[in-house]
Amino acid sequence: MSTRNAERHAVLHSWCVQADWDAPTIVGGQGARFWDEDGRVLLDMSSLSECMNLGHQHPALVKAIQDQAAALCFTTAAWGAEPRARLAVRLLEKSGFEGGRVFFTLGGADANEHAVKFARQAAGGPPGLVITRDRSYHGASYAAMALSGDSRTTSQADPSRYGVVRVPPPYAYRCPFGSASDAECGTMAAAHVARTIDERTGVSAVLMEPNAGTNGIVAPDTFWPALRAETRKRGVSLIADEVMSGFGRCGEWFAWQRYGEAGRPDLMTLAKGLTGAHAPLGAVVLSADIAARLDHQMLNTGLTYCGHPLSCAAGLAAMQAYEDERLIERSRTLGAAMFERLTALQAGHAVIGDVRGGDGLFAVLELVKDRATREPLRPWPEVHPSLKSLVARGRAAGVSFAIRGNLILLAPPLVITEPELADALIVLDRLIAESDWS
Repeated sequence: MSTRNAERHAVLHSWCVQADWDAPTIVGGQGARFWDEDGRVLLDMSSLSECMNLGHQHPALVKAIQDQAAALCFTTAAWGAEPRARLAVRLLEKSGFEGGRVFFTLGGADANEHAVKFARQAAGGPPGLVITRDRSYHGASYAAMALSGDSRTTSQADPSRYGVVRVPPPYAYRCPFGSASDAECGTMAAAHVARTIDERTGVSAVLMEPNAGTNGIVAPDTFWPALRAETRKRGVSLIADEVMSGFGRCGEWFAWQRYGEAGRPDLMTLAKGLTGAHAPLGAVVLSADIAARLDHQMLNTGLTYCGHPLSCAAGLAAMQAYEDERLIERSRTLGAAMFERLTALQAGHAVIGDVRGGDGLFAVLELVKDRATREPLRPWPEVHPSLKSLVARGRAAGVSFAIRGNLILLAPPLVITEPELADALIVLDRLIAESDWS
């Protein structure tokens, strides 16, 4: 049996109808490109689930994993591990959370679950409520699905059973508050969170994405600082889900840093770019205040692979690579250039209703039937046939694009070259022009 047939019939694949799954086997990659067993090379414009921030097979990370494997593959969290300790210190330094602590997980979903656990325990008393937003994604475990306002998972987990209250998102293009401007939508969304806290007893935390997310909503700049001010005023912990937005994706080490101290959360969750997806690893970074409240309490939680040495070694190498190659700054510069080019595409294609993002190498194109009325191509989260065709034709042209609903999500590796990025956008321009959007 070929690898492709074995994969198709023996593996249970995520986010798809099993009978429909049929994809080539990826066998290698370098930089912003990867290739399959038939030799087809694809330029990666989504960082494969927005996680390959450092590109494919980054040599420093490969070497770090090899060196750590030769020295020590595993020890439990009951014992110390040198790469775990060093990575925690580096994360606290880069985030400015000196005096805090880091709890390592396997990925983003369990990081978000644990951040909620820690916020609730730090608040004291019975487990309090957690406020999250519609059109958000925090993972696919049961608790993480309850935290998420995602159309794919809402039927699987009742948020009320997990103490979760959802609020409308700061979706400026289709503002649920009827705002007159993007800036007003941001402040109104934050004010709504504040009212929700005031109307309920025992809110422990607010969990939200500061910037990039797979649901394609990029909040106005007014939102996050206002949200931070409102939660701080009420003594409610703010958790920043930086699983996708961290490590240069949005032009900063962590997206909240765009707002300086006015945007600093009490906890933040990390994964994806933490190792550039070279090894599975997530983390919760706790402020000094939250960590101090937990110092003399039993922490009744854990994971067998908490702070796995191989993954932590990859994380250390990743952080060094971001720094040595100035990839955070590079993302900011290239992201601005990409956003400018996408805005030009919008002027030439009536189907592009909105372009958002641009703080780093992350941007969203929202496609519409009618730009004047903002009528969507399809009801969310349905996908227009021409958008599915665009992805297939892009692959035939050597470029891999990501879509969701009416959205094209652009998140190339931070190591992508300027000519590669320009070529990909030329292909995108042509594909949009050749498509039938009726």
